[in-house]
Amino acid sequence: MRLTRPSLALAAGALAPALLLTTPAFAAGTATASVTASVTTEAAAESDSPYDSMTAEELRIAILRILADPATGAGVSREANKALDGTVEDLRAFLKTGWATAQDEDNTVAISRLLADPASGKAVIRKANKALDGTAADRANFLATGLRLARAEDDRVAVGKILARTDISAALRAAAEDVIGGTPEELRYFIEVGQYEVDA
Repeated sequence: MRLTRPSLALAAGALAPALLLTTPAFAAGTATASVTASVTTEAAAESDSPYDSMTAEELRIAILRILADPATGAGVSREANKALDGTVEDLRAFLKTGWATAQDEDNTVAISRLLADPASGKAVIRKANKALDGTAADRANFLATGLRLARAEDDRVAVGKILARTDISAALRAAAEDVIGGTPEELRYFIEVGQYEVDA
């Protein structure tokens, strides 16, 4: 019996854990926009792909799991729904190659939005442009880890500019000196919130 989309969605949670190990990994979240990154491998496209031995219902469940992920972007959602409306081979083709292609489309859009954001610093812009000129893996890696490091570089410069000012309080100077060698997350918090809390 053919399962409906709602019943497949309910069944998605029962899919074998092995499937999770074969799908692209995601990293999401920025201060300005929700972006999705995937780190894809060539394994899914090889002839011995695990998708080749999956049933139609298993393939549908795998795609529904992708659609259920809140980090899934517009390009992946569009292609996933198109595959669900197609044949078994359409389902398989999406999981083997279409998913990665659509994810790269979403990654390109996310990076372009960062470039259009006036809040993006020089390091973010430089590394974002390099990612756009690179491969799909370059774009995925930039969103997964490179963006965080580029933001930290920009934030460290911003903290340095605060320290270069002569009109700051002793408390703000001490806080800036304390955080300038900190983690990317500490730097980001200081720039966005912490510096304003010091003299509040």
